[in-house]
Amino acid sequence: MHAHSSSSQLITTPASSYSSKDQSFAERLHADLQNKGVRCWFAPEDMKIGDKMRVRIDESIRLYDKLLLVLSEHSVNSQWVEQEVETALAKEREGQLHVLFPIRLDETVMQMRGGWPAFIHNMRHIGDFTKWKQHDDYQQAFERLLRDLKAETQ
Repeated sequence: MHAHSSSSQLITTPASSYSSKDQSFAERLHADLQNKGVRCWFAPEDMKIGDKMRVRIDESIRLYDKLLLVLSEHSVNSQWVEQEVETALAKEREGQLHVLFPIRLDETVMQMRGGWPAFIHNMRHIGDFTKWKQHDDYQQAFERLLRDLKAETQ
C-alpha cells in the first residue's frame, strides 16, 4: 500500500511489504490510514489486472517516499519482503534519508541474529503492533505511527 497524505507529501506503505499471511492486519492498517486522510496505494486494490507484480511494486517503492514494513514471523522469511527492504534501503543510500518505517506484529524480528531482519532490528526503532488485536493497544500504536509518518513529511 502506498500512501499520500493530505498535505501533498507522499508516504509509502507498499502492500507487499507484508506477508500475505498478515493480510487482515494490512487491510485494517490500510483502512485506518485512509480514514485519517492518508491515501494509500494498496496492491490488492490498486494493481491492475495483468500488472507484473515485482515490477509494479518496485516502481511504487521508487515513486513514493515511505515504505511501511510489517515484520512478523511470516514476513521475515519472505523473499518478496526482503527485496522490498533492499529497494527501500537503496533509495535511502541514494540520498532520501528516512524511507523505511518498520513495525512488528510479533517478537520474531527482535530475536533474529542474522540476515536483513537482524540488520533492521539493530539499526531502526521498530513500532510495536504486537497487541494489534486489542483495540486500545492498536489505537495507541496506530496514533504513534501516524504521528511519526506525518512528522517525516513536514
